[in-house]
Amino acid sequence: MNKSFYVTTPIYYVNGLPHIGHAYTTIAADCLARHKRQRGFDVYFLTGTDEHGQKILKAAEEKGLTPLAFVDQIIPRFKEAWKKLEISYDDFIRTTEPRHIQAVQYFLQKLLDQGDLYLGQYKGLYCVPCEVFWTEKQAVGGLCPDCHRSVEVIKESNYFFQLSKYQDWLLKYIEEHPDFIAPESRRNEVLSFLKENKLEDLCISRPQARMSWGIPLPFSPDHVTYVWFDALINYLSALGFPKDEEKLNKFWPSVVHLMAKDILRQHTVFWPIMLKAVGLNPPNKIFAHGWWQVGEEKMSKSRGNVVNPLDLIDEFGIDVCRYFLLREVPFGLDGVFSKDALIKRFNGDLANDLGNLVYRTLTMDEKYFDSKIPLLHEESLDAFARQELLPKIKNIPCKIDEALERLDFITALESIWGLIGAANKYIEVTKPWNLKKENKIKELENFIAILIEVLRVIARELLPFMPQTASKITAQIGSEHVKKGDPLFPRIVEEKK
Repeated sequence: MNKSFYVTTPIYYVNGLPHIGHAYTTIAADCLARHKRQRGFDVYFLTGTDEHGQKILKAAEEKGLTPLAFVDQIIPRFKEAWKKLEISYDDFIRTTEPRHIQAVQYFLQKLLDQGDLYLGQYKGLYCVPCEVFWTEKQAVGGLCPDCHRSVEVIKESNYFFQLSKYQDWLLKYIEEHPDFIAPESRRNEVLSFLKENKLEDLCISRPQARMSWGIPLPFSPDHVTYVWFDALINYLSALGFPKDEEKLNKFWPSVVHLMAKDILRQHTVFWPIMLKAVGLNPPNKIFAHGWWQVGEEKMSKSRGNVVNPLDLIDEFGIDVCRYFLLREVPFGLDGVFSKDALIKRFNGDLANDLGNLVYRTLTMDEKYFDSKIPLLHEESLDAFARQELLPKIKNIPCKIDEALERLDFITALESIWGLIGAANKYIEVTKPWNLKKENKIKELENFIAILIEVLRVIARELLPFMPQTASKITAQIGSEHVKKGDPLFPRIVEEKK
């Protein structure tokens, strides 16, 4: 039976259009999903949208629409972006779907029945844009520590989830499972938070009178579910929780949650405790990557410095964007986005290295063998091919497997580019034009044959990262003949400043 792999993005909040930050997480998840499928895993790749909450209600009212009509207009924008980026998701969940609402209400009822929810009075400082409560110590000067906008004082009767009851369990679990939260800096951040702070019970409802756009509590129709409590359960509702036990048992043990670092605490504190309370294991891995910045600032809608991934695709192509985002910055650290850096990667890694290798190899095959692919005689390969190319061809799958297990996209891509670099060097060292001149036909056949094999391996291993490019290379090689075509990545001529 095939192994299972479940990978998720966060469900994206629909108060704005998809930007490069959304694309970054989703491309990373797509790369992992494609890689695991290629290795024979049974993969379930989930993305979707978070559609409840006060921000959505306000935005809908401003446009004179119902909240559902408002979100219905935005969902196609996300699906269009993921289609253009060739995102191969298996499921797109919306928090307004019946399957999700039923799962959330079941979850809440179970918590109430076992005594983990209680009704209490709440007074707190609330940030409407972030939909988060803060203490006076956190909201210095009456401002939200995340978005720096004014918070509101709210006093009301609400339901609370006993987070505090599970703090010691969570701390022990994180300490005993070093790979649960990654990268290590995020794990240390969560551990420090839990050791230095006593968890307060989580307010998991909002009164209908103040906030009507949400999932009603099954035991209190006058309240709706707090948007974060609602949203996190999507990872289960997509698997048919609580009814589809077979699907849940198949995929849940392997789940990897990907997200940006700003929602780390909700996923590493709220979520594991919620799961523990209903008798489910925590996720296999939670990985919080860094932010993309423009200049010195985090990219965000409120700062007006958002980069639209669809514009980048139109200018540079899908695979160039995918490659740049996965190759430029270690997954987990912050990165600075600039077109100059993207063009440098394009002209260097893609045009000079990969594109040049493909075009030179196919041109030589066309010139020396009328585009027929010679047979490879491995026993008579020269020393360079035996010592440099064959070991890399043999080891590259294992190296990529190990790197992607750590979500180290750069090391995985460096393994592929190591083979590309060795093949380009092989051409310079061998000087095939001299082999032709000296009528060393067998040596020339082996030379072209091993380069074609290199291109096959590159295309196969590149597929999760750059699916269009991998497919083009595979089509150009064929089974018996090559079809040279145009260069894959014509150099971009940069304007002089």
